[in-house]
Amino acid sequence: MINQPIEVVVVGGGMVGAAAALGLAQNGFQVAVIDHAAPPAFDAAGAPDIRISSISSASVDLLKGLGVWQAVKAMRSHPYRQLETWEWESAHVVFNADELKLPELGYMVENNVLQRALWEALEAHPRVTLYCPAQLTQMRRRSAGYELMLADGLALDAKLVIGADGANSQVRKWAGIGLHAWHYHQACMLITVQCEAAPGESTWQQFTPDGPHAFLPLFDNWASLVWYDRPARIRQLQTLGMAQLQREIEKAFPARLGKVTPVASGAFPLTRRHALHYVQPGLALIGDAAHTIHPLAGQGVNLGYRDVEALLDVVINARGNGEAWSTEPVLKRFERRRQIDNFIMQSGMDLFYAGFSNDLPPVRMLRNLGLMAAQRAGVLKRQALKYALGLS
Repeated sequence: MINQPIEVVVVGGGMVGAAAALGLAQNGFQVAVIDHAAPPAFDAAGAPDIRISSISSASVDLLKGLGVWQAVKAMRSHPYRQLETWEWESAHVVFNADELKLPELGYMVENNVLQRALWEALEAHPRVTLYCPAQLTQMRRRSAGYELMLADGLALDAKLVIGADGANSQVRKWAGIGLHAWHYHQACMLITVQCEAAPGESTWQQFTPDGPHAFLPLFDNWASLVWYDRPARIRQLQTLGMAQLQREIEKAFPARLGKVTPVASGAFPLTRRHALHYVQPGLALIGDAAHTIHPLAGQGVNLGYRDVEALLDVVINARGNGEAWSTEPVLKRFERRRQIDNFIMQSGMDLFYAGFSNDLPPVRMLRNLGLMAAQRAGVLKRQALKYALGLS
């Protein structure tokens, strides 16, 4: 057993954890990343990853600051300039990049592409050590940090452990940090499709009594459909072949979708989670390890990147000022900045979910009147869009 002293260990090298590790390394920290598997190599001729993220302008700025955005664009990404949502045809809300004088609202990017771009930057950085494939088996509190045990017998000593190991975070469990959590009465199916024509630069979402149907444009003639429905209905859709699924899409999605050919699909249940605390002495949770959100507005990874930005700011400034940067009083600054923001965004999505999951006629009328009012809200509408994009 060999003890390897290191300043920061990031558990989880996904889209959020890798960004945190890279940002710290670029600012002089010695960083180790533990992950069970490296992201697959990019295949320019292959179909897109089923998992797609809507990356906001603020997240793009973070990735540019880390020096990886050009690598993302060199692989695959697709800008979107308009976002539209409706239930009744007479009650559309349209958000356009021109309203904020932006070239685009954001980009649709495959999760594998984001992770691959970050991973390659980590591999090339002299202050980063990658332990992959590796399995973390134990985490023990020490007077000045943590000792982490790997399955191969290696032990790492770290002043700071960053838990970025996803919604079922083992780091969070070992730290004894509890959760507020509940299941939504919905599941989500992601469907990769080929369109007859280029999908354009507008993403849209139609609310239905059983759940929203969304369209995410991708590169060339590719797009991704998001189908929310009762868990039993999603399980039934998962049993269908692609030809049968195509017929179900034609029946369920609006005519504006046009003819699409499904190529691959995947599904997952929807659960809200929020950690009671984000930090302890020498430990911080970020991304899905700290919070998961209903994916209605595609905010999950963007909230994770806001976590990264705040954590980097707090820790780097503390070190620059000669403070004990891994202590709880310093890390609490990160928690205070992020916990309320994440809670507000979670609650907003919950309101949408609750408001559009009820099929009573008076409720339907009220929510569609609300959409009509939102479309005419002017300054308030622009402020809501700026907040969702992380620009305010």
